[in-house]
Amino acid sequence: MSEERNPAIQAAKDPAHSDDLLMPKVIYVLYILGPFFWLTGVVGVVMAYVYKDGAPEWMQSHYRFQIDTFWKGLAFLLPGVLLTFVLIGYLVLLFWVVWLLVRAVKGLKALSERRPVERPARWGF
Repeated sequence: MSEERNPAIQAAKDPAHSDDLLMPKVIYVLYILGPFFWLTGVVGVVMAYVYKDGAPEWMQSHYRFQIDTFWKGLAFLLPGVLLTFVLIGYLVLLFWVVWLLVRAVKGLKALSERRPVERPARWGF
């Protein structure tokens, strides 16, 4: 099959198919790494703020979701850290890790399907 007729090669060459998904995908991966390397979450939220304005509307929902995930995650993380002294904080931190990973994976799934995040401002999964 000729290279010009192969749709996979054409899609790979077309920057509209891959480059526009790169930044939100990187941010989701940074969030997945967040429980292990705390600085990656900070880098991810800064990137989301930077790239949000120039993105198409459906992708802006991903950036809003990522920004909300960071700030709402911080609302779980800080009390969890403070409560570790009375041991219940470990349960809060475990919930935070699960919550963060589920949101990042759901966001990646929606991104791979090129669709917006449904209700990006919600607190749940």
